[in-house]
Amino acid sequence: MQTINCKGTLIDLVRPRVMGIINVTPDSFYDGGVTTLEHQIIKQASQMLDQGATILDVGGYSSRPGATDISEEQEIDRVIPAIKAIIEAYPKALISIDSFRSNVVKQAVKAGACIANDISAGKLDPKMIETIGDLQIPYCMMHMRGTPQTMKSLTDYKNITKEVLFYFSERVAAARAHNINDIIIDPGFGFAKTTHQNFELLNHLELFESLDIPLLAGVSRKSMVYKTLDITPKQALNGTTALHMVALQKGARILRVHDVQPAIECIKLFEQLDKPVSN
Repeated sequence: MQTINCKGTLIDLVRPRVMGIINVTPDSFYDGGVTTLEHQIIKQASQMLDQGATILDVGGYSSRPGATDISEEQEIDRVIPAIKAIIEAYPKALISIDSFRSNVVKQAVKAGACIANDISAGKLDPKMIETIGDLQIPYCMMHMRGTPQTMKSLTDYKNITKEVLFYFSERVAAARAHNINDIIIDPGFGFAKTTHQNFELLNHLELFESLDIPLLAGVSRKSMVYKTLDITPKQALNGTTALHMVALQKGARILRVHDVQPAIECIKLFEQLDKPVSN
């Protein structure tokens, strides 16, 4: 199933789409503090939509390794004004709320969000799966172990690809049991995984097509890029684009990115690979 229903709009994922990241946090690993004011948020949203982003992913909780934990109230205070500001400026914008807390998701949907993006796939909040089922919105479920504060120490796998596949088979079954129809899976590059494990997972990404669920790839400027190349996150755009092409060739339907235009260009070039040769 390669479609998701957002606010009654059917999004066809046969053609890969771009999800633009809008972090309203002071401490995200790449763009912390860049979009904390309303005019900054609107400017970034405008640019991403103009460049071709289908979805805007708004997050108020930094999930980088070792990030500071914040309260639910702090998270709500960050994301709700941002979502309302974007919807007021762009009423047709499709907004994803990046949160593992069910109450944050509920408040965000009231404010205008129409997708939930949960790094824990419901494991950090026992009410999340039920909440998504009640809201009847698309649900992006990511693989992670532990929390952002503990995940770096939880990288012991016998076969990472098999274990992540099994994880999703169980989480998808839980979601289906609560009548969640539109599901997206995210292997969680950089979350409870070493650099080597990230590349092993990317190398076997096509195996996730067996789940028949749209696949999201989130490699944008992550440590698997900048540590491998011995550069900084700010220098990691070229490496990100290289991995985006690999992810697309292996079945990714959504690219979650900081840089929309390069991702759109990558998709356009990828689409040329399947075009028949004209005489």
